[in-house]
Amino acid sequence: MNKDLDKLKLHDYKPLREIVFESLREAIIDGKLKPGERLMEVQLAEKLGVSRTPVREAIRKLELEGLVVMIPRKGAYVADVSIKDILEVLEIRASLEGLAAQLAAERITDDELEALKIKAREFDECIKNKDIKCIIQKDVEFHDIIFKATGNEKLIAIAESLREQVQRFRIIYVTEYDGTAKLSEEHSKIIEAISKRDSKKAKYYAEIHIENAEDYIIKMTKSKMNKRTGGVE
Repeated sequence: MNKDLDKLKLHDYKPLREIVFESLREAIIDGKLKPGERLMEVQLAEKLGVSRTPVREAIRKLELEGLVVMIPRKGAYVADVSIKDILEVLEIRASLEGLAAQLAAERITDDELEALKIKAREFDECIKNKDIKCIIQKDVEFHDIIFKATGNEKLIAIAESLREQVQRFRIIYVTEYDGTAKLSEEHSKIIEAISKRDSKKAKYYAEIHIENAEDYIIKMTKSKMNKRTGGVE
């Protein structure tokens, strides 16, 4: 059982079951509770400082969201990330990122462009320090600036609706990828295209950036599946 979970801070305005649910949901999305990890009610209740009942209710709700799977006679487990999930989410994200970069190249302000460059430098600093949490956070902020620069509220809302699913893949990618320097290069190409107001290249580089992540995660997932099955598909 993961040791990163902390006792909950209770709020008068929220039911306990909701606080427990949100805490476990965030732990799964942030990778504190990893795919395939068993969720044991007693241990979780102890770590969170609550009784078993709200934990049990939270697990049931997480199952409805597809973040937890119940295996008969074995218990609850954090849902694995399937190749189908990766393809569906990242295909959509590649299109959204491409469109966002294209529009940003046409609409970005000087202040937003400077903020984007600063965020890229902060991202690079996180890589130098090998600070995974920082890398993930700065990557989120980098892409958020591009979406904000589009000025398209509908596009921003659609991207926001995928944020949690994308975050799960982003954490897997950044945590296990051994070529984070390449991510920095990809960011630089996107910035250069946006700076030159080249919407076609901005779109192309943004899409390639996501497709590279997709390819890596799929290869990694297949490799893990082969290890589990002894090489039998």
